[in-house]
Amino acid sequence: MTAQKTKPTVGVIGLGIMGSSISSNLQQTGFEVYGVELNAATRKKMKPLLTHVDADAKDLLLYTSKIISSLPSTQALMQVCQTLCEAKKHHKIKGTPILVEASTFPLKDKQQAKDMLLESGIHMIDAPLSGTGAQAKTKDLSIYASGKASDVKAFDAIFNGFARSHYFVGEFGNGMKMKLVANLLVAIHNVSTAEAILFGQQLGLESKSLVNIIGSGAGSSRMFQVRGPMMTSRTWKQATMKNDVWQKDMSIIYEALNDMKLPAPLFTACIPIYHAAMSQGHQLHDTASVYAVLEKMAGVDR
Repeated sequence: MTAQKTKPTVGVIGLGIMGSSISSNLQQTGFEVYGVELNAATRKKMKPLLTHVDADAKDLLLYTSKIISSLPSTQALMQVCQTLCEAKKHHKIKGTPILVEASTFPLKDKQQAKDMLLESGIHMIDAPLSGTGAQAKTKDLSIYASGKASDVKAFDAIFNGFARSHYFVGEFGNGMKMKLVANLLVAIHNVSTAEAILFGQQLGLESKSLVNIIGSGAGSSRMFQVRGPMMTSRTWKQATMKNDVWQKDMSIIYEALNDMKLPAPLFTACIPIYHAAMSQGHQLHDTASVYAVLEKMAGVDR
């Protein structure tokens, strides 16, 4: 690495489906992006696209005080936080670095990570993203940022570099709460999209016309517009949200609903469909593969 800072800098930890698009869009916007990724193949793919890519975050604070994390598990988040805390002490970093945590994790885990970082003088923003991997590529994301208002404000230019919109939603944790509401709707709309398209096709409607016309009408949803074409073209092997990752998000929503003893008949009805997608070999496929599940239930031959 070189410490020249001719452009604004930002670190991105986790270069998977979301992180790769976030980091490359920021680089193209004019930031120097320092990526961190454990997977060697992903590092090799991303190195030509970013200022620098490393396997860990131990030197990241030498080059930027603004970091975004997009991670697969709470275990990975805790490891990242520990590394950043140790690095701040080891490198004698002055000032207050800020970590924007963009993953979808239980709020209690994000709070634990925030507390760990704060002990070392690092602030954390809870800022989950609303949007698929395909939307991330085109900056069609919404950010639900929560935490200290001045910290969120400091990321305005960065958020504009990879998202369509960003919102300050108040105290730490409100971002995750907003994301749970959004994902509840996504879960329902994804299955309703599959149901509607299967209905239309069995009525004899042509697939492209079905997606275009219904997608522009009153019955449409963002998921119909995004995943409808994936269903009709059967391209769910090109995952923008893998079913196995989506199971984590579904579980968080279910636990929250259960804790509050809230009725959620539509969400609950979706759960077996996603479970069936997992059991039928679609674990690593996009959640648009629920269409294949409904086809099988209907006895449609493919």
